[in-house]
Amino acid sequence: MKPYILGIESSCDDTSAAVLHGEFLLSNVIAGQEVHQAYGGVVPEFASRAHQQNIVPVVDQALQQAKIHKKQLSAIACTQGPGLLGSLLVGTSFAKALSLSLGIPLINVDHMDAHILAHFIRTESNPEKKVPEFPFLCLTVSGGHTQIAVVNGPFQADVIGRTIDDAAGETFDKAAKILGLPYPGGVMIDKLAVGGNPRAFAFSEPRIAGFDYSFSGLKTSILYFVRDRIKEDPDFIQKHLSDLCASVQHAIVAALMKKLRAAAKHTGIKGVAIAGGVSANTALRAALTAAGQEQGWTVFIPELIYSTDNAAMIAMAGLFSYREGHFANQGDTAYARKMK
Repeated sequence: MKPYILGIESSCDDTSAAVLHGEFLLSNVIAGQEVHQAYGGVVPEFASRAHQQNIVPVVDQALQQAKIHKKQLSAIACTQGPGLLGSLLVGTSFAKALSLSLGIPLINVDHMDAHILAHFIRTESNPEKKVPEFPFLCLTVSGGHTQIAVVNGPFQADVIGRTIDDAAGETFDKAAKILGLPYPGGVMIDKLAVGGNPRAFAFSEPRIAGFDYSFSGLKTSILYFVRDRIKEDPDFIQKHLSDLCASVQHAIVAALMKKLRAAAKHTGIKGVAIAGGVSANTALRAALTAAGQEQGWTVFIPELIYSTDNAAMIAMAGLFSYREGHFANQGDTAYARKMK
């Protein structure tokens, strides 16, 4: 009998719940938090309070859309970390209480593992969706993480490259702030880059050995470039906004793809995937598609809804754990940073 898995995600500012029946997604409800836009970024205290307000209605809607009763659930999976600790505690505490009241297993999920496993979600409308075969390469890119991993199994990701300082998503957001764009900055750069010249302006290229990334130098280069041009022309940003956004986006995507190409060549792996919030970036998706055609890779790009934080990926990771009999204890705690 196929299990029903309820997934709960609360690592940052989105409260989400989803239900899987086997590998098929029945519902995926996400409640965002607009309060952070006025502050130019996520305010942790506001985020945790909003999760407390959203968690019950979001889970209720997920069950209703899935057309099942909570007593039909086989297990509950929740994000244990990494993320904002206050936000994580809301999701994990709710999941613990619900699993205890229903007498069903609790499953802890690592957020980064879930992003990778989002590629295995299927829906009734696309039951034959092609999923990656192990091993495959996965570039996981978000506001807090940038890494390349050889994925040998559901929970066997060998990280061969990671950022040594800033993440790519953070660099998008910081560049947007430099340009005076509202939060979320990465999304705004992507939109405004349309029609811009990606080679209009050049920024410093990160030079780090191996497959590791560094974006602090690029971020500083963008800051100094814009600062110096504004001294010459106070209206420089307004006059060249599309070209600036396209050039910033090109620099970040080029840095990401350079290391990914090198990793694919080194490992000889032809299955290549991207995951995480920045995988929603149109330039990155286009660059991976083009590289796949050029290099003969089998490319896996997540649907936009599974790129950003969502509970469907948590439920999918939970399904893999459920099948392997890996369950959590009520005494387990959330963690803000990736566990080693």
